[in-house]
Amino acid sequence: METTIRRKQTSFRLRTDLLEDMKSAAERENRTLNNYLESLLLNYFYNEPNEVTRAAIEEAMSRKEYPEGEIYNSVDELFKALDTE
Repeated sequence: METTIRRKQTSFRLRTDLLEDMKSAAERENRTLNNYLESLLLNYFYNEPNEVTRAAIEEAMSRKEYPEGEIYNSVDELFKALDTE
């Protein structure tokens, strides 16, 4: 069963520098401007983090103390330091 996605033509005003930057970004990805903008909007509105990611974000945002002056050579070292606190 095929489903057709309905589209409606619309227009809106953008800053010229922003429009040029979006056209350049679309061209770099070998896409039309319309396709590029539609994919950005779809990602923004419909890609919500899953529960594990949401919990990790909440945990990170709730932390009051972080090690100061620490330099880590890898992400694993950082996670070990955070796990021991």
